[in-house]
Amino acid sequence: MGIVEILGVAGSLSLLAGWRLYLTILATGTAMHFGWLPLPEHLAALQVLANPWVLGVAAIGTLAEFLADKIAWVDSMWDMVHSVIRPLGGALLALALVDASDPTWQVIAFLLGGGGALLSHGAKATTRAVVNASPEPFSNAVVSTGEDVATGGLLALAIAFPPLAILIAVVMAVAAVVVIIALRRLLRNIKATLKRALGDEAPRTDGGPPS
Repeated sequence: MGIVEILGVAGSLSLLAGWRLYLTILATGTAMHFGWLPLPEHLAALQVLANPWVLGVAAIGTLAEFLADKIAWVDSMWDMVHSVIRPLGGALLALALVDASDPTWQVIAFLLGGGGALLSHGAKATTRAVVNASPEPFSNAVVSTGEDVATGGLLALAIAFPPLAILIAVVMAVAAVVVIIALRRLLRNIKATLKRALGDEAPRTDGGPPS
């Protein structure tokens, strides 16, 4: 397993951790514990994830995240709480995949893992802020369910086919950057429109009718 493929898997897991940290840990640990997926040798360092105590905590976190993520604005509060937890978890997942005897790659993996998780977390949190502004109640649950399915599918592909993990990591990173830029621009436009609308409706102080 080459260093590029290892970094690809590390990047994929880290980016997915920015969406669903507990699900990423639970799925990887469960696959290792029961042998459901043909795990490559480089994931042996993650054997701790197969520990029953770790699986239990991850299962509780996955259930809590699944429920919180389906409720408008509760999901944003959950994202806010996990603004540090997800990047740190992503960094530690990436750290466990590289050679512990090489401090250079350990540092690189930690920084890239944390940065990748923070990037995908930022895209997720920004998306939810926009979706929560929608007046209808169903879009939040639809987007959340899509994230659940995408996380599980991409995680399985990244673990089963390490060369594909490189492509997954690159596509997810580029998509996250595009989403963040586009949605922040949209939010700025919405705020500007609201300010103009509120300004137009404000009463005039010169005795004349509102403009």
